[in-house]
Amino acid sequence: MIKPPAIEIQGLTKAYNGVKALQGVDITIEEGQFYGLLGPNGAGKSTTINILTGLVRREAGSTKIFGRDTVKDFRFTRAQLGIAAQELPIDWFFPIKKLLAFQAGYYGISKRQAQAQIDELLERLGLSKKRNSRLRQLSGGMKRRYQIAKALVHNPKIIILDEPTAGVDVELRHELWDYLRELHKAGKTILLTTHYIEEAELLCEEVAIIDEGKIIKQGQPQQLTRELGRSGVTIHLSGWHADLPNLLSEYTCTDCDQGRLHFTMREPEQALPSIIKILVEKGCHIHRIETERSSLEDVFLSLTGKGIDR
Repeated sequence: MIKPPAIEIQGLTKAYNGVKALQGVDITIEEGQFYGLLGPNGAGKSTTINILTGLVRREAGSTKIFGRDTVKDFRFTRAQLGIAAQELPIDWFFPIKKLLAFQAGYYGISKRQAQAQIDELLERLGLSKKRNSRLRQLSGGMKRRYQIAKALVHNPKIIILDEPTAGVDVELRHELWDYLRELHKAGKTILLTTHYIEEAELLCEEVAIIDEGKIIKQGQPQQLTRELGRSGVTIHLSGWHADLPNLLSEYTCTDCDQGRLHFTMREPEQALPSIIKILVEKGCHIHRIETERSSLEDVFLSLTGKGIDR
């Protein structure tokens, strides 16, 4: 029997006051996959996950968790999910350890059963010393850590992280990245929404690029940069030979002069040996080679004509 995907979204649409937020979104995420939904603010990332988690009603299309509809089988599907949302609901009266116990209780887990999980999460996320603090007493970074602990307290199979590192410092961002890698290695399915290019490239096995409510491209980050990016190689040399422009005509030389050659290509590591061979055979002396690799940001720019952090 074929196992259903962890998350399956088909033909998802949503509009607010006549403005289309989602226009037929299709996403499939297999169990155990680390998947990134990449796009600028307002692209439809949060709307997609809010529909998936039951916070927003879909207009058309289907959303399934492990093959079961998120509306018809909401009790089952929501129990599989842990979500760290962008917005933090503030509870002024209780320390975070009690808030986490309440969260576990919503999923039918007793305080006694949840305590070991809460202690482990507080320790792993650097919140042990803040266990008796209230949310208003935490820094922005600590609140982000609490949000992740809240998402994980009932040990869900699927973790949804909506811009988890937005506004946090570099050190905390890297700590959270390390922890997310551990969760993925342990078999968790992770859906990450982000507009940080580096975050998607480092963490995700597959990404979907969303803009203006449409999925415009999906694939592995390395695959997308190979297909749609344009890497470059710059060779600094002396001993220029008049035949070189003709000999190098099969390569895209966008800047050719007697001391510098710049090539734009998708697979520079494959073409570079042949280029060097031609130069050496013509008596050129190569002084320095510089390579530039495409990124997902280049891919996004080529697909949309605009930067991701506009």
